[in-house]
Parts: sequence; structure tokens; C-alpha cells
Amino acid sequence: MPKMKTKSGAKKRFKPTASGFKHKHAFKSHILTKMTTKRKRQLRGTSLMHPSDVAKVERMLRVR
Repeated sequence: MPKMKTKSGAKKRFKPTASGFKHKHAFKSHILTKMTTKRKRQLRGTSLMHPSDVAKVERMLRVR
């Protein structure tokens, strides 16, 4: 049997770490003029996936 392919969109969006998966925040790509500075600052950087979504991401990335 051939190997299962990973979802290429998920491969670009999520990075595995020791304690879960890192991801960027949504709503930070364009039309930022109407967004407050505080909101844009809070959306900076990365955060960990919520534990309820980890199983879906693992399936998309064929981790398990």
C-alpha cells in the first residue's frame, strides 16, 4: 500500500511541539485599519491548539 498523504494546508498551518501544536492567530492578514491597536497586538505571535482540536490536527498531519 502507498503511504497516506498529509493535508498540505494543515502542514503549512500547524507545527508540532512537545505539548501540542503551534498555530498563528486568525483575522490578522488584511483590512487591519478598522481594527484597534490593542486587538492587533493581542493577535501577534503563536499559541497552542485547544486540546479538543488536537485530535483533528493529528489526523490531518497523520501523526497517529
